[in-house]
Amino acid sequence: MSDQLEGTLSKHLLAIMAIAVGSIVANLYYLQPLLHQISKDFRVGPGRASLLITLIQVGYALGLAFVVPLGDLIARRKLAVSIFALSAAMMALAATIHSFDALVLFTLVLGLTTVGGQILIPFAADLAAPEQRGRVIARVMSGLLIGILLSRTVSGLIAQAAGWRAVYWVAALLLAIMTTVLYFVLPGEAPRARQSYARLFMGTFSLFRELPLLRKRAYYGFLIFACNNVLWTPLSYVLAASPYHYSNAVIGLFGLFGVAGILAANLAGHFADRERTYVSTIGFSLALLSSYALLGVGRSTFLVLALGIVMLDAGMQGMQITNQSIIYTLRPESRSRVNSVYMFCAFVGASAGSYLAGNAYQHFGWRGDCWLGALLALAIVVPAILERAARTAPVREARAH
Repeated sequence: MSDQLEGTLSKHLLAIMAIAVGSIVANLYYLQPLLHQISKDFRVGPGRASLLITLIQVGYALGLAFVVPLGDLIARRKLAVSIFALSAAMMALAATIHSFDALVLFTLVLGLTTVGGQILIPFAADLAAPEQRGRVIARVMSGLLIGILLSRTVSGLIAQAAGWRAVYWVAALLLAIMTTVLYFVLPGEAPRARQSYARLFMGTFSLFRELPLLRKRAYYGFLIFACNNVLWTPLSYVLAASPYHYSNAVIGLFGLFGVAGILAANLAGHFADRERTYVSTIGFSLALLSSYALLGVGRSTFLVLALGIVMLDAGMQGMQITNQSIIYTLRPESRSRVNSVYMFCAFVGASAGSYLAGNAYQHFGWRGDCWLGALLALAIVVPAILERAARTAPVREARAH
């Protein structure tokens, strides 16, 4: 981390970075409300269509593994601007593809060029004063959450008016604008220590071996992203079918329920700055588990389904901010690589969740999909509660004596 830059993050720059993070991460989510329409256009089933979401996240995971660590080697201003420009070009090219197989392969490349936000998040953490780092991460992540939230809604509205390809053209234009803005506003950084890319790459994954807390939070990250995609991958099929028969525009509006995730993110940042992350971990993991109980029984009831979506987004995003607030304290000089390891695991989880959800929904329907989500959430809740119990046991024993 550059000591000269610490504490120099203005509100204006923080807002721009948050908007930029949201604009590029949206690439990963534009497809979700459109999957049923793309299935019809290319005449493929839900299981095969879900490959689009799976592979864009695989590509994103590869970008996290091979591109994001470069933020600890070269200037992040240069790296972020380059990635945003490349992502804009890839989105424009995606709009021109008319073969499903070609589109599947291209989404892998598109995911690889969507990691610009993961360069900016640790950059913002470096620029923040230490006592405000949890809240700064939460603010930047709020931009990311708004990007996810609006991507689904805007995608549905644009597709309803002009077809799903128009979504890609609009996204390409937005990213081109953000590339220009970032070029002019991002600050420079102090020179980095010279090292080879091979050494940097190997050092990235040695962090996973050396830091037990990173491994634990990466495990949670894997599961929360899997939980999230178990819902969103098949949801457009549910909403397009009986009893709803919703259009693309209305399906996209369901993304607005994710506003709960923004509130949860800021609450998690508040807890992180007060070193009460155990409260966040247990509380938000229970919200994830409860959400799938609601979703499982509420398929045909709008209000119950909506409440389940709200709880899932709140639980997922609250856990995400808790995880990132913790991992960014581990190796300040290696924040890009720490973030790379964590987010790589998270998006491997996202890819696995999409793949499993597409097949669970095709073979076992909505109930089977919800059982899958509940089992993943339970795999977070149990170790979180056991860890808390293990930590409080010595305190109880001391008081008893």
